Amino acid sequence: MSDLERRGGSRPTRKQREQRAYRLVLATGAFGLAGTAGLILAIVGIIGAGLPILALIIAAICFMMFRRTVR
Repeated sequence: MSDLERRGGSRPTRKQREQRAYRLVLATGAFGLAGTAGLILAIVGIIGAGLPILALIIAAICFMMFRRTVR
């Protein structure tokens, strides 16, 4: 017990958390915009609805990861 040391590197620094949150916000916005625009085009009949739905699912995952990062 005399050689107890702090564990290094288990939590990211504040700057790393800020950068991750920023990237997740950008990804959420990009995937959300692409999914929304794709769904509108799918409703009009120009493209299929598969990729826009996938983009919206990825946007939701990015949003959940963002919430977890800033919690």
